[in-house]
Amino acid sequence: MDHLGRKQRINEWYEIYSNDVFNYAFFMIGDREQALDIVQDTFIRAYHHFESFQGGREKSWLFRIARNLTIDYIRKNRTIANYLSFLPFGMHDEKSAEDIAILNESEKQLYLAISKIKPSFRDVIILRKIKEFSIGETAEILGCSEAKVKVDLFRALKVLRKELEKEGFRYEAI
Repeated sequence: MDHLGRKQRINEWYEIYSNDVFNYAFFMIGDREQALDIVQDTFIRAYHHFESFQGGREKSWLFRIARNLTIDYIRKNRTIANYLSFLPFGMHDEKSAEDIAILNESEKQLYLAISKIKPSFRDVIILRKIKEFSIGETAEILGCSEAKVKVDLFRALKVLRKELEKEGFRYEAI
């Protein structure tokens, strides 16, 4: 595909998927500005590596890129202080009134509980339950088998349920 066609295709994907990629990155790192940077970097990387896209599910491919960028960001910033940035409403982190108003109380509790579980469980919950990817798409994004996605999701939901109960939150559907 020529430069113009590639650019047009990436722009179309950006229009369709950028909000979903942002929400995923924001859920993973809890930093709005960094999540926006990851969205931008995702589509830049998709443009530069377009020839490696072998057709199929562009959304899964883009989420895999976003996931890798998010993991890179987390690894580069893994100090105690930065690790605490996963807790979006803690005393260490001042959020704007707008950020807090966006999430209702239940969403805040859920977001906080998700932020406390290990990253591999957080990934599978966000991809399967929040972003509503299929098991196959989730396996493709995470680079693992469908069986591993099923097992990890079962375990992740169990850990999330315990974390929510520890915080005094009861929700029957989890």
